[in-house]
Amino acid sequence: MRVGIHFGFTFLSFRAKSRNLLLFPETFRDVSTPLDMTKQRAFQRALLGWYRERGRDLPWRRTRDPYAILVSEFMLQQTQVGTVLPYYKDWLRRFPNFAALARASEAEVLHAWQGLGYYNRARNLHATAKIVATRHCEHFPRSIDQLQQLPGVGKYTAHAIATFAFDQPVAIIEANTSRLLSRLFDLRIPIDSTAGRNALWNSASALTPKKAPAAYNSALLDLGALVCLPRQLVEKHAFVVEHDKVLLEKSPARWRGMWILPPVKLDGFKPSSLPRPIYTAVFPFTNHRVTLKVFRQRLRQIDNGKCWFPFRKLDSIPIPSPHRRAIDALLGLNVSSVHAQR
Repeated sequence: MRVGIHFGFTFLSFRAKSRNLLLFPETFRDVSTPLDMTKQRAFQRALLGWYRERGRDLPWRRTRDPYAILVSEFMLQQTQVGTVLPYYKDWLRRFPNFAALARASEAEVLHAWQGLGYYNRARNLHATAKIVATRHCEHFPRSIDQLQQLPGVGKYTAHAIATFAFDQPVAIIEANTSRLLSRLFDLRIPIDSTAGRNALWNSASALTPKKAPAAYNSALLDLGALVCLPRQLVEKHAFVVEHDKVLLEKSPARWRGMWILPPVKLDGFKPSSLPRPIYTAVFPFTNHRVTLKVFRQRLRQIDNGKCWFPFRKLDSIPIPSPHRRAIDALLGLNVSSVHAQR
């Protein structure tokens, strides 16, 4: 199954049920191999063309004010865009520049931040405003090295401010762009490893244009956020209970060595033939989100690797948290249908 998105003359192919995102099907598999200049420019033109038609109109994209962009970047750390929008506007009305924020008390700052959570972000933003107002005479530093010396400003935030406030041709790597680039280059190493992060930063730097880098990076962020979405994996497991015992299976894969609810075996039947799940939960695993669905089943035969455990002994055996939560919910609530979103 393919979902096609046309970028002018370029076809970006997303392969559903696949880990690959290929801009040019014949392009390189080795992430350390740079795109040649022709393909690099084609990618940039295609992406910017898509962005002009489909990109998000966000208030911090309508300004080059380093203060406003810094505020948006701090707020967007671990927080959804939709949640940030009203806070961003209120914050700028209350603290319109570095000087106003520097003059505010910590209590005023934390009160204005209330509801966004992760309050260290507000404290770091407040501390940065004081540094800029006193040491830099309200002139915000432009170099990456100077930016990273500010409280709460790491590599991504420094690069984001440099490109969005000063239009510097620097790469930005965060959840959306790392997912997109890892699929684009079919990266075969974990993106949360040192080697994976280095490969992503190198690849992103090679693709970042000298002209209009702010627009390009915004486009890359939007493509990752709107189109190149996280894979939603679905796992189906059975809940089998008899005589105050629950049937578990030793996991051979993801939870190696731990006991899990037995995977559902369809035995030739289609997935649509399954009844409604009695428990559903969503949990993160590495860079994916996994949907766990549990079905009530009667097993006619107990295979090797499965074992009955008394309810009273479940606390003493290793069970991964998503499966333990499912067991606790089903045993504790004792209902025919449970839906949990975690």
